[in-house]
Parts: sequence; C-alpha cells; structure tokens
Amino acid sequence: MPRVGLTRERLVRAGAELADEVGFDQVTASELARRFDVKVASLYSHLKNTQELKTGIALLALDELAERASDALAGRAGKDALIAFADSYRDYSREHPGRYAATQFRLDPETAAVSAGVKHAQMMRAILRGYDLSGDDQTHAVRLLGSVFHGYSSLEAAGGFSHSAPDSQESWTTILGTLDVLLRNWPR
Repeated sequence: MPRVGLTRERLVRAGAELADEVGFDQVTASELARRFDVKVASLYSHLKNTQELKTGIALLALDELAERASDALAGRAGKDALIAFADSYRDYSREHPGRYAATQFRLDPETAAVSAGVKHAQMMRAILRGYDLSGDDQTHAVRLLGSVFHGYSSLEAAGGFSHSAPDSQESWTTILGTLDVLLRNWPR
C-alpha cells in the first residue's frame, strides 16, 4: 500500500531538490527514502527504481528550463533572442546545478521524443531562422549553440574559469557577441 502523502510527483520534486544539493549523480532511491524517513521499499509503489527517478528529474528540469527559455525569448529576435536564450540556460545552471546536470541525462528515444527537449530544439531553430539558416546549416548551428551553452555552463560550474582574468561574465558576453557575428556570416 502506498504511504500517505507520497506521490510520484512529490518524490521527483524532492529528488530534484536533492540533485541541486548533492549533485545529480549522487541521487539515489535510498537517499530519497532517508529524506522522507521511509524504507526504500515504500518508494517502489511510486517509482520502479533510481533510473525512473532520474528520468523524472530530467523531464522536470527540461520542462522548467523550456518554460524559462520561452519566457526569455518572448518578443525578442536576432542577437537579443540569442542572448536571452543563452542567459536563461546559464542562469538555470547556476541556480539549479543538479537539475541542470539532469537535462543532459540520456533518455530512451520514446521518452525523449515527448519531452520538453523537443521544445528546446524548436526554440533554437526559431532563433536561427532570424539568421536565415535552414536545413543542415541550421542543424549544425543548433549543435554549435548547444555545445557552447552547455560546455560553458559545465566548465563554469566546475570552477574552470575562476582562476584567471578576465571575469567569466566578460568572456560570456564576448562569446555571445562572437556567436552572433558567426551566425550572421555563416559560411555557405
């Protein structure tokens, strides 16, 4: 019988909070059970295993980030849209490091196809239409932007930019300006 008050949604949200505190890789069903002062078996009426918990956290994080990015993009185009989208990713990674790491969790193809990950790609493609990119060029540019946003955020979170000048914000601003120039002058 399911424990009163425990639901899949509540467990996933608590797992996301735990991920932000201890890191996504450290999230386990046993640690979550300790948070609720229950036995691990009590969680299994709501979640099959830690894999399902991590999938739930990843889906939650993708939804949250998509909503944030969508709000940031509203009414913007071109360089302003690019910067707003990039900043929404970077800000989310700083505020929710464990959840952000969860956005990189490998989902099975069926789950990925119905996740907010699709919306992320659609938003990037919408930004790139403002740069007159389509087809394979657009796909290459989506991959480039994703690599820059995720790579920068991951390196910054790991302290990779904290030991040298200039400040990481200055580098971020310069990188986004350079991306804008590159996208406007994409090699054809």
